[in-house]
Amino acid sequence: MYIIKLDAIDSTNAYLKAMASVNLPKDFTVVVADKQTDGRGQMGSTWISDSGKNLTASVFKELSGFDVEKQYFISMCIALAIHSALERFKIPKLSIKWPNDILSADKKICGILIENVIKNNKLQGSVIGFGINVNQIQFDNLPKASSLKQITGNTYNKEELLSAILKEIPMYFEALESQKFDDIKREYESLLFRMEKPSTFKLQNNQVFSGIIKGVDHTGKLKVWTENDIIKAFNLKEVSLLY
Repeated sequence: MYIIKLDAIDSTNAYLKAMASVNLPKDFTVVVADKQTDGRGQMGSTWISDSGKNLTASVFKELSGFDVEKQYFISMCIALAIHSALERFKIPKLSIKWPNDILSADKKICGILIENVIKNNKLQGSVIGFGINVNQIQFDNLPKASSLKQITGNTYNKEELLSAILKEIPMYFEALESQKFDDIKREYESLLFRMEKPSTFKLQNNQVFSGIIKGVDHTGKLKVWTENDIIKAFNLKEVSLLY
């Protein structure tokens, strides 16, 4: 792996995307920054990080020839890789909140943002960004956020954490390249937050309904068993889980 370390940057994803717009980076090129001034999450949300206390990084994965219809498996693999790495550090009650947030109990400790690099209408690769709350202990007006230190009381070495994650990511992509889609999906669903439990959801029009998460379909949509005995599939823009 080729690792680029920066003191501060607007966004590690933006940095890698800019590189890719000129020449595609080497496979598994990593950019890590002590401070991110414009970190982004799913659907344009911002990610606030205290300087030097958290892990903010992005990885370029070469994916030329990969079936675009199966791109959600990229998201699954990254969530599973980070989940597996955090297990090594004995972080308790880990789960994956659809589509790819990592929780400890019901607190978010990691967000993931995947942006595809497309040239000549073909997928060339993905820029995979992740932010992990490591040693930050104050989260003003973010009641659902927490950090590894806040949860366990321990201070963590960010380099060790990054190293653990970078060991896991290639293993999951190896499974992806071997087309072990069923195995990946099965492991992912086994770790889904609120899987098979009665839960409350909110639609885009603010309508609230009850249902039970039954997994994801082959495109990554969330499958929810609704009160009228119908299993419906929702994409990220259509529904949110209230918890």
